[in-house]
Amino acid sequence: MQIIHIIPGSGGSFYCGNCLRDSKYVDALRSMEHEVIKVPMYLPLFADEHDLNDIPVFYGAISIYLKQLWPSFRRAPAWMDRLLNSKPALKLASRLAGSTRAAGLEEMTVSMLLGEDGGQEEELNQLAGWISEHCRPDIVHLSNALLLGLAHRIKEKLNVPVVCSLQDEDVWVEAMHPSASKEVWDLMSRKAAHVDAFIAVSSHYTQLMKKRLSLPEEKLQCLHLGVAPADYDYLPASEKPKNIGFLSRMCRENGLDILIDAFIELKKDPEAAGSQLIISGGHTRDDTSFLRAQKRKLKRAGLLHQVDFHEDFEGDGRKEFFKKAAVLSVPVRRGEAFGLYLLEAMASGTPVVQPRLGAFPEIITTSGGGVTYAPNRPENLAAALKEVLFHPRQLAGLSQAGWNGVEQHFHLDKQASKMLSIYEQVIKNITSCS
Repeated sequence: MQIIHIIPGSGGSFYCGNCLRDSKYVDALRSMEHEVIKVPMYLPLFADEHDLNDIPVFYGAISIYLKQLWPSFRRAPAWMDRLLNSKPALKLASRLAGSTRAAGLEEMTVSMLLGEDGGQEEELNQLAGWISEHCRPDIVHLSNALLLGLAHRIKEKLNVPVVCSLQDEDVWVEAMHPSASKEVWDLMSRKAAHVDAFIAVSSHYTQLMKKRLSLPEEKLQCLHLGVAPADYDYLPASEKPKNIGFLSRMCRENGLDILIDAFIELKKDPEAAGSQLIISGGHTRDDTSFLRAQKRKLKRAGLLHQVDFHEDFEGDGRKEFFKKAAVLSVPVRRGEAFGLYLLEAMASGTPVVQPRLGAFPEIITTSGGGVTYAPNRPENLAAALKEVLFHPRQLAGLSQAGWNGVEQHFHLDKQASKMLSIYEQVIKNITSCS
């Protein structure tokens, strides 16, 4: 089977769980001898991507932003478009403020969802034309529902089914002005008609998006994410330093300040004298002032020297991060649709401590590799961290249970096989109706 997977890139400047999810599924399906082609949009995918040299980045972030802001820019010479869409220029753009921020991109989001009726019809035709010329896909997979504006033209041009993953679209849409947020939800609901199946990453998010997009039951599937345990270096938490880890984009939305406040509270306990905070996941320029404020807070508390900002969050750098952390906490303010870092932590022997929000209780209950707390306040997080970190029997039990849970319930090979079954059923349904 040939599968086209259209993926918005983050540029590799921060830990992007959605990008990582897509990349892992692609690798797993390729290992099952299927041909999967990653087609990046907006920005490059990861800093260490080596298999995209011959595939252009479509809808280059700089070019479409300038064309949306100044329509006259559409008459710019082709060489300028090529320069702005070059990978060095796009990687630089990924580090600039606003490149991954919903606020301020409301008009662009609406225009993208309008598809051929929006301001990016030329880019849409280039994308569909390139796929038509270079590939013969059996199915096209959209990474998220914010790409639904692509579906109609792709089906029209390629005459193949389209499926779409659902993960954390609400985070982007709800960050917009309320009037724009409603328009975006309404547009996504209408454009959903052009998609043959939606695949949500958790039961929690399945129900949320069923309501948000008014999706019929028969179009909606729930498929948990997966990781391959063999890709991680399992080390029992009892053999690690009693440190607390954070792995995600370093921003307020992901609750880094909540964890830092909890760390300051925890360090008042003599038992935590040797514990450090290990922070990783990268950031964009939007996060600079927030991070400065957090460092000033740590300095005032006399704890900045006990915080390790672990810069390398890709590949081997992530493995080293997990060797340093006996527990992981990413206290996302609103919760998440999943949180792939939970599985990565548990596969590495690191239990997780998460707020009782979003899909976190679902993932932790299924895996057995962590605990939840409520409400999502620093004092509650500090208490939960203390319960896990300084009780050796519980720490060891959660560490082993987490690894077992990933192996049994979230193994990438099993989840990829389920994804393949969804593709096959969608193709079968389309064929039988034609």
